[in-house]
Amino acid sequence: MARNVNVGLVGYSFMGKAHSHAFKDMSFFFPDAAGVPVMKAICGRNEENVKGAAAEFGWEGYETDWKTLIARDDIDLIDVSTPGDSHAEIAIAAAEAGKHVFCEKPLANSLAEARAMAEAVNRAGVKSMVAYNYRRVPAVALAKRLIEEGRIGQVYHWRAVYLQDWIMDPDFPLVWRLQKEKAGSGPHGDLNAHIIDLARYLIGEITEVTGMQETFIKERPIVEEIDSALGASAGGSTRTGPVTVDDTTLALARFENGAVGSFEATRFAGGRRNGNRFEINGSKGSIAFNLEKMNELQYYNREDEDHVQGFREIIVTEGAHPYMDRWWPPGHIIGWEHTFIHEVYDLMQAIAGADDNLHPDFDEGVRDQAVLEAVSLSAEHGSWVRIADL
Repeated sequence: MARNVNVGLVGYSFMGKAHSHAFKDMSFFFPDAAGVPVMKAICGRNEENVKGAAAEFGWEGYETDWKTLIARDDIDLIDVSTPGDSHAEIAIAAAEAGKHVFCEKPLANSLAEARAMAEAVNRAGVKSMVAYNYRRVPAVALAKRLIEEGRIGQVYHWRAVYLQDWIMDPDFPLVWRLQKEKAGSGPHGDLNAHIIDLARYLIGEITEVTGMQETFIKERPIVEEIDSALGASAGGSTRTGPVTVDDTTLALARFENGAVGSFEATRFAGGRRNGNRFEINGSKGSIAFNLEKMNELQYYNREDEDHVQGFREIIVTEGAHPYMDRWWPPGHIIGWEHTFIHEVYDLMQAIAGADDNLHPDFDEGVRDQAVLEAVSLSAEHGSWVRIADL
């Protein structure tokens, strides 16, 4: 018999909505899951807004103080979907209260915070998971399988970009994502975090990095009221404030297995709405992926006969592909939101004791955070930084 897992979610904006959808629909598509999420309460500071979110998203109730939510006896799992400046405090308190913790990426705003969070969940003996949902894109999971099967041989190159363009307008307001004290960093922590985690997942550990960062628009209008998924306001402002995060970060990396890699994240790539792309080159072949075509994986096998060599397009919708046996007939694609359902399924399996291979947990989140911090230190000091030195 499946175990009920009572969930408390902190945050009701963009990620809060995505997570709510996953909790709500997981059991419909994974009816044999060992754990079943029960949407007990959603939490936010604005009572009118969080009450509306609870009704809209399907939560049984709501709270306006996360400490009250954590203290409730009927909550098993705390989902932290807030800006980065509150991750550590909420997650540590949840772990100390004996709750399992599911936290949005990046794990924290600093390596010290991330380490404290990992120590807290390990000390408490609770399950932890960082919401790097792109690990659970079926095409990415297939790439992992192909690499493990040796189909591209020894890996030589990893190159990845994560490109967006939503803040190119100089009049775009000074939202929380552009303030270091709240967000920790700009596209580096928001976007590079994803492709660094994918690199570690697919290729292996990173040993050293060098990086550069730039802020193109250094002052932006200050807004009084924030009301959107990205934190933008419809109202204008004549006052401006400093942008204290990067607008772009680029990095080079060396991997433990001898491969080399490159990373680029920006919110100034005009026309690129969510361009998460990577290519991996090895001694026997290559793999390429583009999130905006997330049901496709490009695969090249250099051992094919000459007259049929070239990249092939694998449409990742067969039941043989990871997670796809739960969805639609072959050829019927799935979308971005389904990756969160896959996350929740794996999390429920772990909490219910059906699968101990939960990844990435907070220990892995620390390793991602170490790479992020090393790149920022390198950009500041203009030198290579060894991850082991942090």
